[in-house]
Amino acid sequence: MVEVRAQGDTSAARLLVNLKSSLTPRAVEERLAPTMALLLRVYPGTTPVLMTPWLSPSARSALRRHGIGYLDLTGNVSLEVSHPAIVIRTDGATRPPRGPAPERTRTTLAGAKASRLVRILADVRPPYRALDLSHHTGLSLPYVSRLLDVLTDQLLVRRKGRDITDVDWPELLRARAAHDVLLRRGEHVGTLAANGVPFTLGRLRDQARSDDVALTGSYAARRIAPVSAGGQLMLWVGPGRDIDELAEHLGLLEVSENADVILLRPPDPVVLDRSAVNGDGLRQVALSQLVLDCLSGPGRMPAEGEAVLEYMAAHEDEWRARSIAKRKPLP
Repeated sequence: MVEVRAQGDTSAARLLVNLKSSLTPRAVEERLAPTMALLLRVYPGTTPVLMTPWLSPSARSALRRHGIGYLDLTGNVSLEVSHPAIVIRTDGATRPPRGPAPERTRTTLAGAKASRLVRILADVRPPYRALDLSHHTGLSLPYVSRLLDVLTDQLLVRRKGRDITDVDWPELLRARAAHDVLLRRGEHVGTLAANGVPFTLGRLRDQARSDDVALTGSYAARRIAPVSAGGQLMLWVGPGRDIDELAEHLGLLEVSENADVILLRPPDPVVLDRSAVNGDGLRQVALSQLVLDCLSGPGRMPAEGEAVLEYMAAHEDEWRARSIAKRKPLP
């Protein structure tokens, strides 16, 4: 118990502080919130506060939902006291700080394998089981099971027995993007559209039937949910295409700075999975991939990713498959 008193004031606020080394949203819902509710009956008039090294955005949201204040060592703080009047809300790190490597590395949302699982969880409605996900993603069943355990702790998926019954796909995409940086993911080449970006787009339309080059980033997001003008043209280029030949065909010159077209090599085939030709005659990545790219991208791209998420939530029936049975397994 900690007392906070304003200078010259005889009354004090009492903070019921709980220290944790780590905390998941599931632990908030199943253990911390019921415990704090019980303690508040024993100590009425107190304000519950959790302190921990780092809290994920979803854990912070769960704490606020239950009226529990928090403070982590990266600067994420939420504290509201009626008397003396205290209102503090600051944002710290959205990603866990790097520390010494643990003896046994826990499965996380980082890496290309995680992208495979995240994409299918977002793109296909439940119900399904870990075995179904393993088959359709080409990932090992033990890996899928471990990552599903992590996602369950984060309340990103919910299960009933062996069946996955619900996926919080917007938060899942945000969580995956928080473990990534678009322009650090694999090889990319900065280029300048010598004849202008409209010329390059025209050349792209000519080969839209080819599924190994797909639009992503600001240009793709703008057609779905316009937020701002400008931005770089970004293209994923499959491993079977020669980047130099493609650049020549599109009228692109490689540059070391001030690029207006970025050519990216996908770290995994899932990046180009479910790409399709849009209404402008251009092939672009699937919406879930577009969100991952934008949220992990530079400049205005995260805001554009959020706008696409809003569109997806309003049009879920248009893009989300109803059954995993018709899903083609990844190579």
